[in-house]
Amino acid sequence: MRCNQSIVGTLGDKKIIAYNVKFENGFEVEVLNLGGVITKIITPDKDNNFENIVLGYEDINDYIENPYYYGAIIGRTSGRICEGNIKIEDREYKLNKNYGLHQGHGGNYGFNHKIWNVQVKENKDCISLILSRKSPHMEENYPGNLDVEVVFNIYENYKIEEIYTCTTDQTTLVNMTNHSYFNLSGNIKRPVTECYLKLDSDEILELDETCVPTGRKINVENTPFDFRKTKLIGKDIDNIENEQIKIGNGYDHAFMLKDNKSIYMEDEKSKRNMTIKTNQESVVIYTMNYEHEKVAYTGKIPKLRHGICFETQAPPIGRNMCYLEKSLLNKDEVYKQKTEYVFGLSK
Repeated sequence: MRCNQSIVGTLGDKKIIAYNVKFENGFEVEVLNLGGVITKIITPDKDNNFENIVLGYEDINDYIENPYYYGAIIGRTSGRICEGNIKIEDREYKLNKNYGLHQGHGGNYGFNHKIWNVQVKENKDCISLILSRKSPHMEENYPGNLDVEVVFNIYENYKIEEIYTCTTDQTTLVNMTNHSYFNLSGNIKRPVTECYLKLDSDEILELDETCVPTGRKINVENTPFDFRKTKLIGKDIDNIENEQIKIGNGYDHAFMLKDNKSIYMEDEKSKRNMTIKTNQESVVIYTMNYEHEKVAYTGKIPKLRHGICFETQAPPIGRNMCYLEKSLLNKDEVYKQKTEYVFGLSK
């Protein structure tokens, strides 16, 4: 196993560096110091064709703006924060409204726009990319100096561990995730609606018409959101008789995870599969419900629903600051988020 580093661009006076980890079996993962973006996860299909199973841009400069958050570390908080208004220890903070009425994915210049410090560590059984940065007090109007570390442990047996660690010098909000768009067909050949999904969830968070949680939970039974048994993603995705599907234009919802906290997706044609496990309470599943305008590494613009995100996280902050407490990090506490991805082949 080896990790090669290459300069692929610049952001101001800083170099954009790609860290490419490749094993003898062909498994390959590439991460940028810009936003901790995962640009490549290369795995084989049933015929041993190695292809990229995440979406990415053709032009490296598109990662600077990265309007769709391809592959990026999201922080300080993921998901929307209703109207950008929060109250911490009786003090009100107004966050930038970069998602229409709301704040989203860390604000105008969240962690996805930052150049991270990267340390490469070669262990006996994996290569670790250790990304770190200090988010200063009032960055994007969040209080407190926040020390952040994100570790990608990349194993030869087609496994990636993402471990997030944060500490703060005063009470603040932290709710981090990764925003990779997966497509197990390889090289974005087919829509993800042709894949099968199973997840350990009985409830979703209800969204209002502006796509923020209301504070109410909806049982998934007899709804398009029931994936407790393996189901084709596209089966109910266009059921606009369901108000929640109509609001999200598909799936764009926080699924509350049960004890197993497991997510499974499979592409029947390529036989690729993926299992995700996390210590987080929820996963926001987003099925790329709107057209993209940037050219992908395939030389084409990805079509509607040709990617799916699994944003493992605490529940997003909704109306009346519901679920705010789930994102609070106090001084002398340590934020820990761990999500594991295992890629394989079905018989």
